[in-house]
Amino acid sequence: MNKPKIVILGAGYGGLMTATRLQKSLGVNEAEITLINKNDYHYETTWLHEASAGTLHHDRARYKVETVIDRSKVKFVKGTVTGIDKENKVVNLVEGDYQYDFLVFALGAESETFGIKGLKEHAFSISNINSARQIREHIDYQFATYATEEEKREDRLTIVVGGAGFTGIEFLGELANRIPELCKEYDVDHNSVRVICVEAAPTALPGFDPELVDYAVNHLTSRGIEFKIGTAIKEATETGIIVGKDEDIEEIKAATVVWAAGVRGSSLIEAAGFEAMRGRVKVDSNLRAPGQDDVFIIGDSSLVINEEVNRPYPPTAQIAMQQGETCAKNLTVLVRGQGELEDFTPDLKGTVCSLGEHDAIGVVFGKKVTGSTASFMKKMVDNRALFMIGGPSLVLKKGKFNIL
Repeated sequence: MNKPKIVILGAGYGGLMTATRLQKSLGVNEAEITLINKNDYHYETTWLHEASAGTLHHDRARYKVETVIDRSKVKFVKGTVTGIDKENKVVNLVEGDYQYDFLVFALGAESETFGIKGLKEHAFSISNINSARQIREHIDYQFATYATEEEKREDRLTIVVGGAGFTGIEFLGELANRIPELCKEYDVDHNSVRVICVEAAPTALPGFDPELVDYAVNHLTSRGIEFKIGTAIKEATETGIIVGKDEDIEEIKAATVVWAAGVRGSSLIEAAGFEAMRGRVKVDSNLRAPGQDDVFIIGDSSLVINEEVNRPYPPTAQIAMQQGETCAKNLTVLVRGQGELEDFTPDLKGTVCSLGEHDAIGVVFGKKVTGSTASFMKKMVDNRALFMIGGPSLVLKKGKFNIL
């Protein structure tokens, strides 16, 4: 009897959690499990803002996939997915095709520019390890060049961050830590540096507790960050951005523009013929694509509705990991042909947003926290994610212990 083939696409939070849970629940003779990922490493997406600012080395934010999987139970394939043939149950890779009986689609998010002219060409995005490294090196280069050029370009040390959501705010917090170090390293007057955050919504951190939003904005403002709230980026150019508020249009000259205002699910979802909204599929209660009992979609391309407010849950790492656990349980039931499938219900422990090394805001178990307490909780959340996938050894290798 042939073993059912389970193919997992993506070694992000959801995909890796599915793989590590499946290797514990299924025996080697029960299923053939294949994990496919573009890189041979997993990176902590929620740490990329630190690597981008240069407050954390990019290698700290990643680890080899094969260090956390049981290679006797899970086959790892480094490959780039180009398409999915649902009818024939085949995944197409640049490196070849893979047949599946059950598919777990857990490929990560893609940057969403909302059609804003010039963003793809002239703005950086915090999207992966290499883009984070590129941003850090670009900012370092601007400081080094400014320090050596005879005619100082005023815009060379102007950094624009598009978006005051979680990624934007956390990146701003790291920049507030990093810029004084860069000024000291390159003998640059701190007053020569401008960091401007542009947010189209009427508030920073939309949907977050207003009291905590005020704390975050006031904290970052006190550290030199400028905010333009209710202001939309109209266009990115070679020399900066054009923004608008009501009828007022302004050009901001900046050598560095970082877009942190939007993500969407994988474009492969739509290409494969799944009904989706911005690359996200409204999955059923068991995390399967509508009408596709053999396809699970989790993580950034999965859309789960919060019935209490009739809005989708945000595609967070916390939810992706919980989806991975549920997905693994349901696959185990299907492989064995016994038991009932489990409905997915997010169990939200809380949300914490970092404001730099030793400050943060958050809501944990329903209680608002700020300052060093929230910062401590943020590091514990990061360490917990490592522990859930790789156990104590991964926490010791990659964990955050600079608590004070």
